[in-house]
Amino acid sequence: MRFRYLALFLILNYSAAYGANDTFIVRDIRVEGIQRTEAGTVFSYLPVKVGDVLDSTKASAAIKALYATGFFKDVKLKAEGNLLIVQVQERPAIAQISIDGAKEFDKDKLKEGLKQAGLSESRIFSRSLLEKAEQELKRQYISRGKYAVKITTTTTPLERNRIGINFNIKEGKTARIRQINIVGNQAFREKKLLGLLNLKTPGLLTWFTKDDQYSKQKLSADLETLRSYYLDRGYLEFNIESTQVSITPDMKDIYITINVTEGPQYTVSDIKLAGELILPEEELRALIKLEPGGVFAREKLTESVKLISDRLGDEGYAFANVNASPELDKETRETAFTFFIDPGRRVYVRRINISGNDRTRDEVIRREFRQMEGAWHSTTQINRSRQRVDRLEFFTSVNVETPPVADVPDQVDINVSVVERPTGAIMFGAGYSDREGIILNGSIAQNNIFGTGNFLSLQVNTGRVNKVISGSFTNPYYTINGVSLGLEAYKRDINTRSLSSVGVFNTDTTGANIRFGIPVAENDIVSLGVGAEHTKINLRDDSPERFREFVSQFGRSSNNIPITLSWARDRRDSAIWTTSGMTQRIFGEFSLPYGDLNYYKISLEQRWFYSISRFFTLMLNGDIGVGDGYAGKPLPFFKNFFAGGFNSVRGYNINTLGPRDSEGRVLGGSKRIVGNLEVLFPAPFMPDDKTIRLSAFMDAGTLVNSFSGLDLNDFRYSAGLAVTWISPMGPLKFSIAQPFNDQPGDNLQRFQFQLGQTF
Repeated sequence: MRFRYLALFLILNYSAAYGANDTFIVRDIRVEGIQRTEAGTVFSYLPVKVGDVLDSTKASAAIKALYATGFFKDVKLKAEGNLLIVQVQERPAIAQISIDGAKEFDKDKLKEGLKQAGLSESRIFSRSLLEKAEQELKRQYISRGKYAVKITTTTTPLERNRIGINFNIKEGKTARIRQINIVGNQAFREKKLLGLLNLKTPGLLTWFTKDDQYSKQKLSADLETLRSYYLDRGYLEFNIESTQVSITPDMKDIYITINVTEGPQYTVSDIKLAGELILPEEELRALIKLEPGGVFAREKLTESVKLISDRLGDEGYAFANVNASPELDKETRETAFTFFIDPGRRVYVRRINISGNDRTRDEVIRREFRQMEGAWHSTTQINRSRQRVDRLEFFTSVNVETPPVADVPDQVDINVSVVERPTGAIMFGAGYSDREGIILNGSIAQNNIFGTGNFLSLQVNTGRVNKVISGSFTNPYYTINGVSLGLEAYKRDINTRSLSSVGVFNTDTTGANIRFGIPVAENDIVSLGVGAEHTKINLRDDSPERFREFVSQFGRSSNNIPITLSWARDRRDSAIWTTSGMTQRIFGEFSLPYGDLNYYKISLEQRWFYSISRFFTLMLNGDIGVGDGYAGKPLPFFKNFFAGGFNSVRGYNINTLGPRDSEGRVLGGSKRIVGNLEVLFPAPFMPDDKTIRLSAFMDAGTLVNSFSGLDLNDFRYSAGLAVTWISPMGPLKFSIAQPFNDQPGDNLQRFQFQLGQTF
């Protein structure tokens, strides 16, 4: 029997001597050495088949092909007559991966990162992949400032040619930025410049913001911030010469040095316009924020270029090119700018294409568009259209692109891609609030019923104070012009018996209303509603004398025809996680003289949001309400304003501020003033979680029956901390407040909470 070993090294060394007598026809193939790999898998990769003539070239190719699979660490070919024997030695498979000592990261997330690096259970083990995985783990820890991290890897052989991998991690302490130095600055104090940077030395809030942890990306962003600060103040020749980042031998402290050259400050000497001016020069100059004689500011230059480009885009020139060319005079330290304008070809919109809306009808999206098909391209109208579609709150994302039409230079398409989110909800649950006690509730609501954009809801809510059964329907496009139609029917039962500080009364109101919303501007809506309601009043012997007098004079039941008129403006950047913008609302409720009640109520609400930094938002809120009766009738006591608790003045029990009777029971008031100042920020260690938000607040408010003689001592104040969590079961609110200027008899409640969804 003749044996021939056709290993790769023999083929390479003896290929010249491998002649015709060393070739043979393969009559059969046998695989030896496999434990986990199927023989069929080997045959599928082997380029030699039964009936082929095997020579040195094919043998070399076969060995290379099997090595390339990565399944084997050794491959040999052996021949017995016309039988080809493939001998392999398998690489071990990874049976398990364990991680010990990880605290900074979740272990499952670390394993997911290892998987991305090619190392996961059931895969073939590779030493190179293991080293790559170690480097990936170190990279993740270094990104968190853990420069002293030590990772020890242990591999343990297991039965059936498997292997276990253990990563033992000693994280060490997080390296902190101990000092940041800026060298070469003369125009601005170092303290001022350091205040511009996101990177900080350890301080009061850096445990939360992590700004005292170094990263290359953060430093690059800070350097650009520094450059922008100088360029916005006229230092056109400002340059960052170098940056040095050093770490102490114990890997705990980091020192950063930034070397800068400021150069002289430049003023603007002249502004010129050149190119094809399709708009009046006066109109274009009005868009340029730089002014001759003023200090140069790159921010104003960038804004000017954008304003001109957008203005040309409104005229259909979607691909206009605007460049500002400077002319520096280093002797006089002045610079002149010439704005070269190339409008390009005027284009119009051929087609609006919508994708991603599996449930929502196309018309629901199209009716929000202000850019029309067949019209000239308008940048303003396209941006406004995207915002309106986003405000529908039917989608998690809305992207708009304007690609040119192929081979048609004067046309573009608008491609709108949306990602839908669930808009319906069925809920049955329970909650608890310190005002309502145990609340049982159920609701079914659909904000986008059948994909039409219409809203339908049925709600049931029960509590010790408020019991509500209601149903409502809203068609936001009752007319083609965007006039909305809303219908509502309700039954509300208010019983204050469980509120020890509030005058006892019980009202049972049944009613219905119809309302119309009329858009008067892009962000403004005027609403008009008319309703009819019947109210029954039940009092007890311990009810306040004022309530009993009202019932004695006007009866225990009344029919009312309320008219509501409101104007609302919403310019917030987000309805859930607001960081900037404002809301305004004026609401009026009036009873027609044809009913048993004659009264009016007017309230004004104004709320501002200002972004202080990436994490912090300032909110200011003002709320003023005025009510009274007319035609000789008073404002019904059950229509009074109330204040105290959430959404007014925290730290005081709900609805306990304002006038009281001789026995100290709260009556409510016909005039209400509430103000709030709040700093909003995300939860520590969860800056990207949009479901939970913390705040530090100051509240102030009062209730009176007349503004005459009102002074600051009539107000109640509080300050404290609050948490709002949009949980799967509904909003959860908690607050801890310290009241100020409280008077004897005030009902204080420093800790307040509200759990579950209430209606």
